[in-house]
Amino acid sequence: MAADKKPPDSIESLGSVINKIMQSGIRQQDAPLLQVWELWEKAVGEIIAENARPAAFKGKILLVHVNSSPWLHQLSFLKKDILARINRELGQDLVEEIKFKIGSI
Repeated sequence: MAADKKPPDSIESLGSVINKIMQSGIRQQDAPLLQVWELWEKAVGEIIAENARPAAFKGKILLVHVNSSPWLHQLSFLKKDILARINRELGQDLVEEIKFKIGSI
């Protein structure tokens, strides 16, 4: 470490930093949608969470990346249930649709 560089006084979690960045670029009415990342595993369960992750929002459509074609196929059957669980965890119907896509999780 260079002599003119000081270590940070406190360490901030990556999740906290990402949350701040995301909140700075979103509309106030969309802020509750950020909770989806925090409640995902609780809403879908550990096994699904290991194979699928929220990736983005387009309006009220949640894009979820899955790690394989079999998971994409399986989750398409569970879409309505997952949608209901997410909205129940959010406390309101904020997500209207879920689209699954193979991508990095």
